[in-house]
Amino acid sequence: MKKPRARSLQWVLVRRMILLQAATLLVFIVLCAAALWIADPRLLVDNEAAVATLKDAVDRDGNGRLIVHETDGLRSFREGFPNVWYIIRDNNGQSIRFGNIPDVYTRNFGDLLGQVDHATVGFSEDDLRPEAYLERVSTKAGTVQIIAATRSSREETDGLEVTISATIDVAKNPDGSRNWEKALPALAAIIVILLLPIVLVMGATTLVTTPAVVRRSFAGLVDTVQQAARIDIGTRAMQLPVKNVPQEIAPLVHAFNQTLARLAQGYDRHNRFLTDAAHELRTPIAILRTRAELLKQEPQSARLLHDIERLSHLAQQLLDHQLLDRPADQRQIIDLCDLVGWVAADFAPLAIEAGYDLAFEPPANKVHVEINVLQIERALANLVRNAIDHGGGSGTITIAIDENGGVEIRDEGPGIPADEHENVFEPFYRLRPQSRGAGLGLNLARQIALLHEGSIRILAGSWQGARIRMELPVRAVAACGRNDGRPTVAADPAGLSVF
Repeated sequence: MKKPRARSLQWVLVRRMILLQAATLLVFIVLCAAALWIADPRLLVDNEAAVATLKDAVDRDGNGRLIVHETDGLRSFREGFPNVWYIIRDNNGQSIRFGNIPDVYTRNFGDLLGQVDHATVGFSEDDLRPEAYLERVSTKAGTVQIIAATRSSREETDGLEVTISATIDVAKNPDGSRNWEKALPALAAIIVILLLPIVLVMGATTLVTTPAVVRRSFAGLVDTVQQAARIDIGTRAMQLPVKNVPQEIAPLVHAFNQTLARLAQGYDRHNRFLTDAAHELRTPIAILRTRAELLKQEPQSARLLHDIERLSHLAQQLLDHQLLDRPADQRQIIDLCDLVGWVAADFAPLAIEAGYDLAFEPPANKVHVEINVLQIERALANLVRNAIDHGGGSGTITIAIDENGGVEIRDEGPGIPADEHENVFEPFYRLRPQSRGAGLGLNLARQIALLHEGSIRILAGSWQGARIRMELPVRAVAACGRNDGRPTVAADPAGLSVF
């Protein structure tokens, strides 16, 4: 079954922000269009504003001639546009002219312009003649036609000229009302054409900025995640910092810290229970061993002593688990060869009694490691004891060291099946239910190795028996010892010899 992929918060935010921006822009345009449709405004540019101002100032004198009153509005307009000019004509041919009128506008335009209601007169971009606005308006003097402009030449511009032209003709019904059924599709197309570039630009900007903003916002959370990844059994009491975590995620971090605290308390209670139980078992086990040794040497008494030894070994392994809580500052740099040699010498009599030869193979040079001596000693003891218990009772148990910080314990027994290589490291797991072990030795050894940033694994090969390798980080490698090799200690049932 394929594991479901977690959603990316970054891309969720990007998609939603783009949709939100597009929806906001669309609603804004719709509201603006509705407001313009209801208000039906008429925007006036400068030339049109001149005509609108003149419309209120046109009148006739007592003789019926056209005149222009100097109204406040006209006076104010002239102050703002000192180059304004205009031509006012009525239907009888009377006219009034004011300002510096370009020659092209003094000519007779014919009947067409005399009949139009409004028009904008313009020229090509390279032509310096100015645009003018023409409109037929109703005034106090009757209906007149006004041509006006705020400048006599395009050279009078301030240096920048912006022309905005928009003409929208909406289809109308015979009664003069707008036919929106025909107009709406065209308006929708215009809106899409106007919106699409804006949405694309906003979307591209969002794609570029949102990931950076999200990464910056969650930088503190990334640090917290990295600290959480470093929590293990030796640092179970650690609490994750919430100082730089976003406010929305702080409750999750607090809940995680509370969970860590509860787990640490439960783990400590469990360890104390096992330690207390093991301590309580040692006294009755010692009493049983003493009484069993007083029995007559018979097969049943030998089996009883063997069972008591198993029980004593189990109690010792339970006590060994408290070594996992030793602080890291109790470590020291030692020669791994010396420590393994001590363990080999301690177990030599037990191996001989069980029917094995014991071989110790150190490297030519010293191997320095920084360890908690008591923890590594117990891990090695469990590995050697495991070889003694499950090596078949014959052959040679070899303890070999290499300069990479590796220690191999080899036996010539039945070995461990490949599919069981990981299972045997589980607590209380026994390859053969009737075996002598309790299933704790290999688990304890692996936990100790992990506390030292090391590893333990079972090697696979064509050799006979099992080979378990423990590797520890090498602190320093210095040449030492004799060039002809360190002493090799061998033990056999006949005795102990050094060669």
